[in-house]
Amino acid sequence: MANVSLHSTVRVSDNVVFRELDGEAVILNLVSGIYFGLDRVGTRMWQLVEQHGQLDAVLQRLRDEYDAPAQTLEQDLVRLISQLVDKGLLVGQ
Repeated sequence: MANVSLHSTVRVSDNVVFRELDGEAVILNLVSGIYFGLDRVGTRMWQLVEQHGQLDAVLQRLRDEYDAPAQTLEQDLVRLISQLVDKGLLVGQ
């Protein structure tokens, strides 16, 4: 699993296409053919990563938007971003 922390900055890989439908999304790496589905919260995390890149900024926005324990949001964010980096859908900067 990728070494991702709140201090990480990531961006969308150049070969990735993102499509959203009714709040859920599919991400496709055009080179590898790997795709990944996201639920509503995962889709929001993706959108915030696209906007901010820096994971601590993403976490702050998630805390503002969701009524969930900060530790849960942090764990979920780091886990999802790690999976997306491992699949080549996001890359570190």
